[in-house]
Amino acid sequence: MPFKATILSLYPDMFPGPLGHSLSGRALARALWGLETVQIRDFATDKHRSVDDTPAGGGAGMVLRADILAKAVDAAAPAGDPRPRLLMSPRGRPFTQERAHELASGPGAIIVCGRFEGVDQRVIDSRELEEVSVGDYILSGGEVAAITMLDAIIRLIPGVMGNIESADTESFETGLLEHPHYTRPAAFENMPIPDVLTSGNHQKIHEWRMAEAERLTRERRPDLWESYMADEDDVD
Repeated sequence: MPFKATILSLYPDMFPGPLGHSLSGRALARALWGLETVQIRDFATDKHRSVDDTPAGGGAGMVLRADILAKAVDAAAPAGDPRPRLLMSPRGRPFTQERAHELASGPGAIIVCGRFEGVDQRVIDSRELEEVSVGDYILSGGEVAAITMLDAIIRLIPGVMGNIESADTESFETGLLEHPHYTRPAAFENMPIPDVLTSGNHQKIHEWRMAEAERLTRERRPDLWESYMADEDDVD
């Protein structure tokens, strides 16, 4: 059974969006993964198709109602559906490459795209929604975050990438940021390709790339570097 994503959104027309192009788009056309969208407003009960209300206790903004979203989740993921239920949320656990691998190897995901000030906590608790964040910033809604997350997942599904080996040295796969890349022309604005990369010595090329990956990680992501060094100490 291929990976299947079911998106619950107030703006289902945003999908597949970028996911309909390039690697993910070709994979979608080849049925290597599947996509369906659910319009949350279809589960509203009034003539205006209202889905939100004022926050209990007062405050700014509106909150997505538990009763309406619960009906949408139940319809999209009936009892026995093995897929995890994810809610795109800035307060969720950070989405990582490791989590992308986990999801890519599974049957898919139910993805809820929030809007307004948030989602009634009772539907999060009762429907066991796993809150997921794609970064420490606020978006207008969960749709763009869901597209970002799915792009990271889909490219890891077997058959999607032409050369799966190219993923092995990418940033976060080894605990380090990726090394710099170069290609023709050999000289660009008085900047030549590093000699080691044209030397033909594969061992020295590997060592250079590793050293550069370590340098960039130390400089740009000290948090990753600390974790990487801790793992190296555990191996020793």
